[in-house]
Amino acid sequence: MKCPGQDSRYWKQGAIFDVNCPKCGSRVEFFKDDTARKCNNCGYRFINPNMDFGCASYCEYAEQCLGTLPEELLAKKENLLKDRVAVEMKRYFKSDFKRIGHASKVARYAERIGKLEGGNLAVILSAAYLHDIGIVEAERKYNSTAPKYQEEEGPPIAKAILIKLGAKEKLIDEVCDIVSHHHHPRPDDNINFKTVYDSDMIVNIEENMKDNPIDKDKTAEIIDKSFLTGIGRIVAREVLLERI
Repeated sequence: MKCPGQDSRYWKQGAIFDVNCPKCGSRVEFFKDDTARKCNNCGYRFINPNMDFGCASYCEYAEQCLGTLPEELLAKKENLLKDRVAVEMKRYFKSDFKRIGHASKVARYAERIGKLEGGNLAVILSAAYLHDIGIVEAERKYNSTAPKYQEEEGPPIAKAILIKLGAKEKLIDEVCDIVSHHHHPRPDDNINFKTVYDSDMIVNIEENMKDNPIDKDKTAEIIDKSFLTGIGRIVAREVLLERI
């Protein structure tokens, strides 16, 4: 069965439209299902600015449906993976809204820090959503949420989720590595790990302060000594110090 969005029988007005060539300004006709077209005037090939490739981030038939995607969209496809990972994280935790909320907050801070630090957002956000995914098995097997058990149980679950979503092997390996030691930094950790670590620390401190308030000077000391990125420190000061 052909995807209705790509079947011309279901097209409405506006499915065929003109776009100005980014290079020479000439008009180029696009069909809504064109991934890219070449300008007849100057020969420049550019992507369809009106096409939504969101489904390509998780659909196993994306290549058959859309064909070979331009490089710009291959990068976009990987970044879109984060939305599907978020959905799978919520499905896994079911009605445990506390843990869903924690992972979602870590991801929000991670996106902000990662954009400014220059990390790979596909890796960072996938790891942020999945960093505590081993906590359920840790409780079941060991009756404990200790970091070492989370880190031990998390990677196989994270890997299964990412394989299901069709993530690339390199991304899967890096995300699982982050999950496997997200509480324990190593000297050679890259900016992707550091971003997730700092984001998780912000949320952990924020949550702990609700029951165990600490003074402003102590919080500032923790931020200066424990955070791994410059942007992480800035965000932590903004989030944590302004509330004291």
